[in-house]
Amino acid sequence: MGSSGCPPFQFSAKYYHYQVSENEDGCLRQPSFFQGRPVLNQGVGYSVILGFGVFFAVFTSFLVWLEKRYVGSRHTSEWFNTAGRNVKTGLIASAIVSQWTWAATILQSSNVAWQYGVSGPFWYASGATIQVLLFGIMAIEIKRKAPHAHTICEIVKARWGISAHVVFLIFCLLTNIIVTAMLLLGGSAVVNALTGVNIYAASFLIPLGVIVYTLAGGLKATFLASYIHSVIVHAVLVIFVYLVYTASSELGSPSLIYNRLAEVASKSRLCQEPISHDGQSCGPVSGNYKGSYLTMLSSGGLVFGIINIAGNFGTVFVDNGYWVSAIAARPSSTHKGYLLGGLVWFAVPFSLATSLGLGALALDLPISESEASHGLVPPATAIALMGKGGSILLLTMLFMAVTSAGSSELIAVSSLCTYDIYRTYINPNASGKKILKVSRAVVLGFGCFMGLLAIILNKAGVSLGWMYLATGVLVGLLFFLLLLCFCGAKQTQWVPFLEQLLVVFSSFAAPNYDWDTTRQITVVEKEKDELPAEEFKEEKLTKAKSWIIKWGVGFSVVIVILWPLLTLPAGEFSLGYFTFWAVIAIAWGTIGSAVIIALPLVESWETIQSVFLGMFTNDKLLEKMEEMNVKLSTIIQAMPEAQKIYLLEKEKSKNKKQQSTWLNVLLATKWFS
Repeated sequence: MGSSGCPPFQFSAKYYHYQVSENEDGCLRQPSFFQGRPVLNQGVGYSVILGFGVFFAVFTSFLVWLEKRYVGSRHTSEWFNTAGRNVKTGLIASAIVSQWTWAATILQSSNVAWQYGVSGPFWYASGATIQVLLFGIMAIEIKRKAPHAHTICEIVKARWGISAHVVFLIFCLLTNIIVTAMLLLGGSAVVNALTGVNIYAASFLIPLGVIVYTLAGGLKATFLASYIHSVIVHAVLVIFVYLVYTASSELGSPSLIYNRLAEVASKSRLCQEPISHDGQSCGPVSGNYKGSYLTMLSSGGLVFGIINIAGNFGTVFVDNGYWVSAIAARPSSTHKGYLLGGLVWFAVPFSLATSLGLGALALDLPISESEASHGLVPPATAIALMGKGGSILLLTMLFMAVTSAGSSELIAVSSLCTYDIYRTYINPNASGKKILKVSRAVVLGFGCFMGLLAIILNKAGVSLGWMYLATGVLVGLLFFLLLLCFCGAKQTQWVPFLEQLLVVFSSFAAPNYDWDTTRQITVVEKEKDELPAEEFKEEKLTKAKSWIIKWGVGFSVVIVILWPLLTLPAGEFSLGYFTFWAVIAIAWGTIGSAVIIALPLVESWETIQSVFLGMFTNDKLLEKMEEMNVKLSTIIQAMPEAQKIYLLEKEKSKNKKQQSTWLNVLLATKWFS
């Protein structure tokens, strides 16, 4: 076939047909992979959206009920918005991974692999991991400087006053709206492309189940759902990674992928007419070393990496969802949760796009530029390798990512509207019941708004790629201001700059800030089981801060500076170098998946046992035993005082009968001890 100008790969021949004409012979290539036709029928699409939506709404709500009944959680306004401030490392890490795994993480990471080769997945992953690693520092600072805060904007108001509070509140809400828009744009586009489900219907139906379980269980329900979503996402990730590099009959080995990537980059003769590519990957990559897909020397990849790094600092630090997760974390778990979450999340874009993104190139799929910009590279590869089964797996993975991150955005907006608008400016003396009612009303209202927003953006023709790149422009500046808020007590030198910039921060002038006003932020309702005071010891938190600075900054330097520099001497990767690169992607995805699935179970094993014990025993008897334990502990605590009373009364008593009574009291207290 090669002599006639048709594709060099036997697999890709199915996307061409040979044409004989009066003037010239040649191959006409299929203009796009999907050609505007869905792979699955609408029934499958609605089944996934509605089926998973109902399942998670019921199952997550059931888990929350079990915790309330058998663990004793009180569903107060504080619990709804902060999950009791007692979440452990594994669940925090799982929530961070789930929260940061957007539709764009799965879709756009493979798109940049399709555009730039191996550098695309790396710069996507590294450029969006360091923000989470470094956010661990802010998470510890919250515990040190504002232990009772509910949102980042509460802290800004306590430090800088009302003007700054209003500005930050607007930008934080804008960030949540942008993130929500990206989630639903990507999700609805892929659901529409794969199943033909109406894109506007998908925009409304995707968040439906999320609204239900978030209304029922608040932030804790979000964390529980995030864990289940993370399990499914990482299970599918491992399947695709091993399929591409070990099990597929079409690819199946790093060496075959390497050879095909090299051949795709050199097929310039196939890019000439009459072959129609419509913006498809074709020939040498402009800006890459030797035009190769197998190099980190890529100007396009580097520019994307810089944009990615700059934009995502704003997206993470200005998204109240990450602050809410930090507030919910147990102080001793906060820093470890964010570091672990960042390192595990790295595998999602890096391992997945190194598999599905490069796989699309190696298979020479006729993906059009329009399809790629809408995030359709990974579903194309999944379908090419697994048929309809691959498309269902990818659709499931995407649904998990969209709904889990969407739940986090619901709670983030709910917290801002409840504490920074309602409690601050409308009803400062609101009771816990009133705040809980407002929180749920906002969850319902913003959930409905999510669908409407996606419809508006789809009507306007806004693409996922455009939204992703525009985020940094819209909210990036706030990152630097938040850094100043937490990391500096002497800021007089910033006053002229900031006053010129926003005309609002007059309270910056305080030369020595002692964090007293941020520590005065109060809770509305006290939790039943408050954390021991040892968790908030300054010495312990300072040590945790030093730890996260060392490891967070250290890993950031490695993945953004050292790793890329070490690849430069390689130029165009050799087969051995690419095989090593693929092994790293496989190992990182496998180990990260195992950790994020197992750790939350290990840490919560006692709670799980308590729930099962309560479910399969007489829980009324357990309640009575708990009451007896409380009474006994009260008696034991009162023993020293009882002994004193006995001795005193014995001296006062004149007759034997009274002395005998007090002697019995003393003997009883000793027996209980």
